[in-house]
Amino acid sequence: MSIEYANLCSVVVKQVFGETVQIVADCLFCAVSRTLPAILKKTNLSRKEVSTALAVLIKYQLVVFAPCATNPFLAEYSLKREEIFYILRYPSYVQLIHSKYGPVGAAIAEELLHSGPQTATNVLLKCIANSEIKEKIETYRENFLAMVSDNYLIRLPQLISAEEDPVPKLQTDAYQYFAPPDINLHFISEVQAGKEKVEKAADAGIYWHANFSRFHQDFRDTVMIGAIERKLGTSASECFKYILKQMYERTDPWQKDCSNPFTFAEIKQTIEKKSNNLDLIKHLDQYVSLIADDPLRFIRKIGEMGGGQYVVDLNHAFEELTLSWFGSVITERYGSKASRIFRIIHMKKYIEQEELQKEAMIPAREAKLLSYYLFQDQFIQIKTIRKAGGGGTGPAKAFFLFHFKPRQSVRMILNVCYKALYNTIERSNFEKSEHKRLIEKSQKLDSIVATMKERGESAEYIEEILETLTPPEREILEKVKTRIKTLSKAELTIDDSIFLLQMYLHHSKVETSLTTKDKK
Repeated sequence: MSIEYANLCSVVVKQVFGETVQIVADCLFCAVSRTLPAILKKTNLSRKEVSTALAVLIKYQLVVFAPCATNPFLAEYSLKREEIFYILRYPSYVQLIHSKYGPVGAAIAEELLHSGPQTATNVLLKCIANSEIKEKIETYRENFLAMVSDNYLIRLPQLISAEEDPVPKLQTDAYQYFAPPDINLHFISEVQAGKEKVEKAADAGIYWHANFSRFHQDFRDTVMIGAIERKLGTSASECFKYILKQMYERTDPWQKDCSNPFTFAEIKQTIEKKSNNLDLIKHLDQYVSLIADDPLRFIRKIGEMGGGQYVVDLNHAFEELTLSWFGSVITERYGSKASRIFRIIHMKKYIEQEELQKEAMIPAREAKLLSYYLFQDQFIQIKTIRKAGGGGTGPAKAFFLFHFKPRQSVRMILNVCYKALYNTIERSNFEKSEHKRLIEKSQKLDSIVATMKERGESAEYIEEILETLTPPEREILEKVKTRIKTLSKAELTIDDSIFLLQMYLHHSKVETSLTTKDKK
């Protein structure tokens, strides 16, 4: 992990959990694992502070522990670095659940994400008590069970070790990850009435948490479906959505390269059952061929069985999407001519400077300048080939060839994105702290005005209260709000780019190029 990612994780932990937890997390980030004495020595914190910080991180599934290899009586703590970054995506997770299950589902997801893993009974009790949505308790139970059934919620490991074990042991069988919990509505009513204690629930000791891989699966599908829709239209994107559903029936969602094969007949059967798009049903064979023949080549035909046998080529799909993203970034930073140079280098694999300027049809001086900028920012690389002089005695000749290493460039850009996201969060925090008094004054006024409106106070009296915020203060406040809003949008945009690049690194082969021709 890079220093940029370490800084980003550090500021996220500090923002959410406070400075003490940040110090412990930074200590764990610097090592594969550490024991409690090692953390105490490194951080100079008290044993109580470190224990509390570890308890918080373990509760939110950001730290795991296991017996130490050299001393089984001590626990070793390891930080789950990737899941710290997921904290920034919590609003996106809640929004996704809201779009699928409505406000009740969103309330359940928000409670689990912000309060940490809990039993199903406890989650429902808190949601009913805190939510402004007046829904029946049955609705909450149905939504919770539906989210478990669709794999958005996952069961956490349970304590199985005996009391004499120095380090607790946890275990969950794979088949139990999504086993529905026993939610007794009568018992919940008894708890609400104060007649029972929540600790006596039938599902006590069975904790649930958000299944991040399922959310990311949906985000990945949205990226691919959106790309198809922008290029080929709504019907083609709907066709591809059903193709993905068909893929998941027999393929691991995080299979790296290609999906397992499926036939046209299976796609047709699925769409005829579930789709209301008559145009898609009528011209299904044309839409499937259109997606398969498109340069994006999200699906690939591999046989003729069942009307045509296809696979979803995730490797190629994210190669093409990432290449397109690189082109957009280079165009924004250096202009269309630099983007043309980049595409030629990618297409030719290896190319000299003189040949490059001829192919790009750009003046020599400008081509050299733009290719230097691309090399300086690590979008392209240079390979040096040395050739001995005549007879083996003359000076060696050197040839400098431009080429493109996608994985290297993607990692470089990822670090730039992490740094940009860190700067965005820091700037947003600075704006909030710098104008803290003014923001608090505005919030207090809004609260007072809302209360006055509920009481039915006159408009003139409300206007007098609002005038306590002077025009210069209002102007400053508006500017601050605009800046914070702009920074929030920037965070979302950067995270979208990070997600795309992470998907490319996951699905691409270790030694690969973004060109399709190399595979043929």
